[in-house]
Amino acid sequence: MGSLRFPFSLPRPPKPPRGSTGATSFRLAAAAVGAGIGFAVGFSLESAADTSGSRRKPWSRASPIWASLSLADGPTGTLVEPRTGAAFPTVLDGGQRLTGIGLRKTSVLGLKNIDVYAFGVYADDSDMKGLREKYGTFSFSELKENKEFISDVLDQDLRMTVRLQIVYNRLSIASVRNAFAKTVGSRIQKFSGSDNRELLQRFTSLFKDEYKLPRGSVIDLSREQGYVLQIKIGGKEVGEIQSKLLCKSVLDLYFGEDPFDKRAKEDIQSGGKNYFDLDHSLLHGCCMTKVARELQDLAELG
Repeated sequence: MGSLRFPFSLPRPPKPPRGSTGATSFRLAAAAVGAGIGFAVGFSLESAADTSGSRRKPWSRASPIWASLSLADGPTGTLVEPRTGAAFPTVLDGGQRLTGIGLRKTSVLGLKNIDVYAFGVYADDSDMKGLREKYGTFSFSELKENKEFISDVLDQDLRMTVRLQIVYNRLSIASVRNAFAKTVGSRIQKFSGSDNRELLQRFTSLFKDEYKLPRGSVIDLSREQGYVLQIKIGGKEVGEIQSKLLCKSVLDLYFGEDPFDKRAKEDIQSGGKNYFDLDHSLLHGCCMTKVARELQDLAELG
């Protein structure tokens, strides 16, 4: 995909006010700039070509990297998906830590791309450190290129959560249900050699029409211990299914062989190194990977 150049430069980071010594937090939020769709159009997520995996240059982002981080009072902060402005806590209530963020897109009639939801992938520190013996000596670059690492993360009984944050304000639960029927269904077929319709139906039936998904709604897909897939919508648990196959099929959508957003997968692979280090900050795993990625992009421009 060719790069896009805009006839204007990115805004400079705001200068801190003089004499301000009592501030204990700062927030730099990305401005989400969206073009409205002037006509109603129906679309299905599963029928559209996904382009979110293409390599995005720094100028194609809605904001520069300095506008993506937000540090709040206390031990945790947020990371903002720059194109949509969707903010993700760096640590969930259960202690799982953010490893990467990405974006799920679709297209309307093959003409216009729509941002459907942003997502963040979280992992449990103690569970991930169980892989330290095998991968502890790997460098960031080696871990990023290691396919076996992702395979182990998908296969093993590690507690993880994919948080979806809706950014398209006309998304229906039926569209989500139909999309998962195709995408998760294709992964079940891939990993088991069978369509396993009964398992897929148990999963998709949890996305009932009674649930509404206005912009900002959150869906959590969590793999709990014992290969239990737990689904929450708006913070409310709507069901859980014990199935290693289903857990792997769902997680594969976000950091498997053919993920929705390839750059998010790269974050997760590179950030995995931090789980094997004894000392790290809460933001280091995801944010430093993101900063390094931006520096690499800028170096390529030169």
